[in-house]
Amino acid sequence: MPCFARTSRLALAASAASLALLATACGGSGSDASGPGDGKPVTLTFWSATAGAKETADAFNKTHTDIKVTFSMVPAGPEGVTKLSNAVKGGNAPDVATMDYSALPEYASEGNLENLTPSSGELVRKEFPEAVQSLVNLGGATWAVPFDVTPIQLFYRKDLFKKYGVDVPTTWAEYRTAAEKIHAGDPDVTITNFGGGDPALLSGLAWQAGARWYGTSGDAWKVNIDDPASRKVAAYWDGLLADGLASRTPLWGEGENKERATGKVATIIGAAWSAGNFPVSYPDAKGKWGIAPLPTWDGKASTGMYGGTSYIVPKGSEHTEAAAEFIKWVTTDPAAMTARLSSLKAPSSALPANEGMRAAAAKEFDNSYFGDQDVYAVAGQAADTIVPGWTWGPVQQQVTSVQMAAGGNHTKMLSSGQAKGETAVTDRGLKLDK
Repeated sequence: MPCFARTSRLALAASAASLALLATACGGSGSDASGPGDGKPVTLTFWSATAGAKETADAFNKTHTDIKVTFSMVPAGPEGVTKLSNAVKGGNAPDVATMDYSALPEYASEGNLENLTPSSGELVRKEFPEAVQSLVNLGGATWAVPFDVTPIQLFYRKDLFKKYGVDVPTTWAEYRTAAEKIHAGDPDVTITNFGGGDPALLSGLAWQAGARWYGTSGDAWKVNIDDPASRKVAAYWDGLLADGLASRTPLWGEGENKERATGKVATIIGAAWSAGNFPVSYPDAKGKWGIAPLPTWDGKASTGMYGGTSYIVPKGSEHTEAAAEFIKWVTTDPAAMTARLSSLKAPSSALPANEGMRAAAAKEFDNSYFGDQDVYAVAGQAADTIVPGWTWGPVQQQVTSVQMAAGGNHTKMLSSGQAKGETAVTDRGLKLDK
């Protein structure tokens, strides 16, 4: 099956470079050894690290007789991508998996994905916003189906803001002023945890500031990670850390959770998907947290994305038609969202890219933790302010690895990421525009 040409915003932006980049990955989809309707149910293996994924698989199995989905939880982030890569190389990859948008160009260009244009290209075109289509349509082909959009938002302790006489900040300058006032009132309280360095969060904040980490010129890739907009963001956060206004406790660890649960930080920089974690991780703070738009540099509403999930079919699956049927259901059927939200241990608050799914999520989500603030309405409004035009590049996973090793120095994360991005592009035999 040849690659189907379809113009998207990203395909236009990447032009010849992405077409050349993805040429080796462009190929036919696998065929189902036993497809739906032949009397034998197809068994699909499904890997994911997302909250509520097991519940969606269970719900699918209860309502479908021709396909059975076997679910396995896998690590999130680069560790999960590495596990999947090794499985593809070893010939034992799952039939369906979830993958961050940032990993798609690199993963597809290395030939690790089935081309979903024949099975899911029309679905993506009809059911998802153009801005999200551009993250999964690469080089004129569809390599994944979007699940969510992930606008960065501000979660803040209403009680602490009131105690220290702080208004919800609308600009980053106001955010620093709030940090100074709160810390002066109680030296044990900082504005947020921001230690250790989180490349995904740094990229999202740079995205908001107008950065473009990747682009193309003719048939060459541009790497612009260490650009002025990103340096402004890095200097801001390194300054907050140096002045003791932000906690150096590493993100994504037990120390982070403890500080947040005990009122030692006044805000959390998170995304739409973060809200579901609050009732589980900080149950005693029910009613104390609120959600607001992310502060901006110029006072005009804008945000970037922090993570984001798509559904892929790894290379080598023999059940691509059945996989496409499951992916369609899990990304567009409201029943799938209802099942995802049914998880009591880890309820999902992901903001679906599909409008029908979003409406189902808003109806089912329990807003009581946030004082009945409409979590999905706030997230939807934030999604409308995502700065357009961001493109992920073909070496971002390698960039992420070196940035994670930068010790939480955000300025160093940019310079090391820039250097690695340039060498990784050329090491792959791609042209680099310097």
